[in-house]
Amino acid sequence: MNYYNEKILPQLIQRACSSKPASKQREKVIPYAEGVVLEIGAGSGLNFEYYDTSKVQKIWALEPSLGMQAIAKKTPVSKMLDIEYLSLLAEDIPFKKNTIDTIVCTYVLCTIPNVELALKKMYEVLKPEGKLLFTEHGLAPDKKIKVLQNLVNPIWKRVSGGCNLNRNISMLLKGAGFYTVEEQMYIPGFRFYSYNYWGKAVKSSI
Repeated sequence: MNYYNEKILPQLIQRACSSKPASKQREKVIPYAEGVVLEIGAGSGLNFEYYDTSKVQKIWALEPSLGMQAIAKKTPVSKMLDIEYLSLLAEDIPFKKNTIDTIVCTYVLCTIPNVELALKKMYEVLKPEGKLLFTEHGLAPDKKIKVLQNLVNPIWKRVSGGCNLNRNISMLLKGAGFYTVEEQMYIPGFRFYSYNYWGKAVKSSI
């Protein structure tokens, strides 16, 4: 199983997450990152090409999978990006409160085991008025698709590295205290995994 998780699964995730529809979603949010950035589940570095190097000071790339890190380190990136990897889970964010300008989450909130705790940590480390930029797949609004998502989810999780099909991303963000400005729709692909949420979640200054 370790061989599958570190050798085979990273390649499968790389192919799925580098699809044209997913890439278009990344392009909608990543250019708005600025300052000191914490990218949660940086994976194989698919977001790196979309960062605006004139806005970003440093990127902390949090990624627990060494297999994904290995792929990322082979990905050509701008020499203007200062990227440092952290081999940690999202629940173990190491930074002090109010120290991060932007957090980036793309197709990762579905996978974090204790997503509520992880979002609480993200909220804490963001500076007042800091933003979490996200594009995620999750729970669809259609009853039939929801039933299918719930039915398929137990098997899907086992073969996809813990990915959940049926998380309500909007509710999770708001439950962590964020104010969200977001959009939702199906993107091209099978409907049970192609309902996307994207936008920004802002930390209150109070």
